[in-house]
Amino acid sequence: MDRTDFSYESYRWQPNGCEIPDFSGQNFLKRMRHKTLAFVGDSLGRQQFQSMMCIATGGKHSPEVEDVSRKYGLVKAPNAFSPAGGSAYRFPSTNTTILFYWSATLSELQPLQNTTSSARTKKKTTTSYALHLDRPAEFLKQHLHSFDALVLNTGHHWSRQKFIRNHWELYDGGKPVIRKGKAAANFFTDARNAKLHNIARWLDAELLRRPGMKVFLRTMSPDHFVDGGWDTGGRCEDTAPLSGGSEVSGDRSGDLAAEHAVNGTRVKLLDVTAISRLRSEGHISNHSVGAQREKYDCLHWCLPGVPDLWNELLFAQI
Repeated sequence: MDRTDFSYESYRWQPNGCEIPDFSGQNFLKRMRHKTLAFVGDSLGRQQFQSMMCIATGGKHSPEVEDVSRKYGLVKAPNAFSPAGGSAYRFPSTNTTILFYWSATLSELQPLQNTTSSARTKKKTTTSYALHLDRPAEFLKQHLHSFDALVLNTGHHWSRQKFIRNHWELYDGGKPVIRKGKAAANFFTDARNAKLHNIARWLDAELLRRPGMKVFLRTMSPDHFVDGGWDTGGRCEDTAPLSGGSEVSGDRSGDLAAEHAVNGTRVKLLDVTAISRLRSEGHISNHSVGAQREKYDCLHWCLPGVPDLWNELLFAQI
């Protein structure tokens, strides 16, 4: 990331009253022998996948690791934050597969009728998509049977701007969902809550037939934009770890919607919100190689960094 300070890499969380199991690539691969771990979600889910790949390989060039993306119909994204694509890799020494599939809303997307707009002499055809709240992503329906552990996330794409940019139209029960005067923020928050509830119930039913499988819903990864958002000049310039505190306590998640969604199901909560909220210095900020220095990324994380902790907690629960 072209960053020159690395103090943020040196901090680890210590749970109160217990020890986290020793987490290394070797230990992970032994535990996941003959098993497949899948990450399905948005670009932050991709970062968790990238973190796990770096840990599993020890950060070293590993020519023996096989690219098995085609087995799952996955096509690599053009860059690390592209809203598409996926990857799958198999470690022959333990027959362990780690994969990622991009599905920012965990929902089935169904093409609708194309619309054509004309600006002077140029015509532009746009395909809109029905985003079905009550249907899981097609990839999950096709490949769930081949996973031994699954980590899902969805969060930052539930906004009016993202729906407009991606040409998504909200559907439920096969019919369009109408806002009816509800504020956009509340409308999309309610939509995410409904999606989390629906996907958790669907997976709970699937787990009855797959008792050996473990499914985790990862909570929201917080952003740290100050004085604006990602598209309005927001910044994040913290460099001191834990400047906002060094302890997380309480019995409730920082993402109550995710917590409520898994209640009463076999889906486990991978709760990273509160511990990540205290790591504002760990974002990419304006350190991206080749990026304009006035542009700040206060959503994604530097690697190595905070997503490694998410995987440490995941390994402990696996």
